[in-house]
Amino acid sequence: MKRRIELLAPAGTMEKLRMAFAYGADAAYLGGRQFGLRAFGGNFSHDEIAAAVQFAHAAGKKIYVTVNVFPHNEDVDALPEYLRFLADARVDAVLVADLGVFMLCRETAPRLPVHISTQANNVNWRTAAAWKQLGAERVVLARELSREEIREIRRHTDVELEMFVHGAMCISYSGRCLLSSYFTGRDANRGSCAQSCRWKYALVEESRPGEYYPIVEDERGTYIMNSKDLCLLPYLDEVVACGIDSLKIEGRMKSVHYAAGVVKTYRAALDACMTGTPFMPQPEWLAELEKVSHRAYTTGFFFEKPTEKDQIYGTSSYEQTSDFIGLVRSYDANTGLATVEQRNHMKLGQEIEVFQPEERGFRQELTEMWDAAGTPIAAAPHPQQIVRIRMTRPVAPYSILRRDAKR
Repeated sequence: MKRRIELLAPAGTMEKLRMAFAYGADAAYLGGRQFGLRAFGGNFSHDEIAAAVQFAHAAGKKIYVTVNVFPHNEDVDALPEYLRFLADARVDAVLVADLGVFMLCRETAPRLPVHISTQANNVNWRTAAAWKQLGAERVVLARELSREEIREIRRHTDVELEMFVHGAMCISYSGRCLLSSYFTGRDANRGSCAQSCRWKYALVEESRPGEYYPIVEDERGTYIMNSKDLCLLPYLDEVVACGIDSLKIEGRMKSVHYAAGVVKTYRAALDACMTGTPFMPQPEWLAELEKVSHRAYTTGFFFEKPTEKDQIYGTSSYEQTSDFIGLVRSYDANTGLATVEQRNHMKLGQEIEVFQPEERGFRQELTEMWDAAGTPIAAAPHPQQIVRIRMTRPVAPYSILRRDAKR
């Protein structure tokens, strides 16, 4: 029997959670409004966490909740109640980075499975084995590992291993950053990262204040800590061969378009890896990853240590080849009309692409559109406006409508 490898998706909101599952994720990770490392990631309330677990379990999926903050003394008192709530909500695991939080989990919610976050700097097999001995079910590997190092960890321990295969790369070791706190007072290790590594920098000599020296030959300064995004999809067979149990996609703060596009692409690639035939990355998979918002891609540390080629020195902006313009809420087969929630300006005459959870996508012209009252309209300019659109083919709920991005 072939082992089952989990595809793990980010879920910053309930909508992103539903999209991730609709497009093929086996599990999702999310944060509550306390004790996670994404204070601005659209985190879940207690009621929303309970609803997310119920929704996931009904679909045969799993929910993991991040509790990977590095707590100060004032944070500790509220942790036991929160952990007991997560256990009562039947979340499938919590992710922790701090040893004290780990031990608190074992004491206050001993039946709650614990995964060790990448922020715990898991870079060797002895650390992974130690966490297993303490009672952890899974270790999330640091991004700073090569495939040879990952294979060695696998040879020496049978703890479940999870690794990032796609998404933003943090300039700080395993995401443990001091820059944000130093510059802005927002502590990245307590959930409030200001993404200081994406800012523009120049060199200043102490005795010459106000004189800025470009670090590269660019009078505007440079983005010296602005990494490209990780993308291991073309080499997913090699990742699988390392003995990884869960493939993790970064991006709780990304859009539903990102969640859908990246999850569906990795679902197709992972399924292809498990067929037993030689793995051949398909051109349409790589094209799909260009359509969602991203920085230029890199393989990170997987093959060799990154060099200047893995950094972006001219800009911190994102790129994409498609714009997300609408989300299908329902489809009426009798009328051929889809009810759509607008996400970007839509107007008649546009050529749109329909990207679906399971069926192949297609393109069509936007020829007829009505507002919620049934009045014919030529454009839908209002944010999240509900419209009905004439479709040339049936479409499934959660399908994404998009247009080619302007160059």
